[in-house]
Amino acid sequence: MVGLGNPGPAFASQRHNIGYRVAEELARRMDVRFRAARGMRAEVAEGRIGPPGTDAPRLILAKSRTFMNETGWAVTRLLRYVKLEPSQMIVVHDELDIDPGQLRVKFGGGDNGHNGLRSIRAALGTGDFFRVRIGVGRPPGRRDPADFLLSDFPANAREGVEVEISRAADAVESLVLEGLDKTQSAFNN
Repeated sequence: MVGLGNPGPAFASQRHNIGYRVAEELARRMDVRFRAARGMRAEVAEGRIGPPGTDAPRLILAKSRTFMNETGWAVTRLLRYVKLEPSQMIVVHDELDIDPGQLRVKFGGGDNGHNGLRSIRAALGTGDFFRVRIGVGRPPGRRDPADFLLSDFPANAREGVEVEISRAADAVESLVLEGLDKTQSAFNN
């Protein structure tokens, strides 16, 4: 699972970093820590989804240490290192065309103007991977979408954002444990 975002504390609470925050929530749930992955420009954490001591599925979490528009470089190296195909990857990201409080899960598709997805699709030569898309909505008025995405969530929305991060983490777990159809039925609203 790759959570999209920009590295560094200056970006941590911005709309564009919600994918990182979902990865961090999953790491917390699995009780694992991120570590720098040598030669990949990414932070990686690995654990199992499910009760301790069971043969629960393994999940590798990643946060690129590159900026959003260069994410494909890190994702390509990570997939090679862990010997997985793009179709085995889940990408979690913000989505302008989905209202706040909404979430969509799908397989495949275009980049819809998202620089992180564009970079990944270009680097892999395919868009055939799972996506958990978290709605952040369109900016009000004539505000530039890039400025909007690189701004923090307003204080009155932060509680709702935490709920959406948790729901998105639930959706990732569901994808791994239950598959696409059941996950879409449960989470696409």
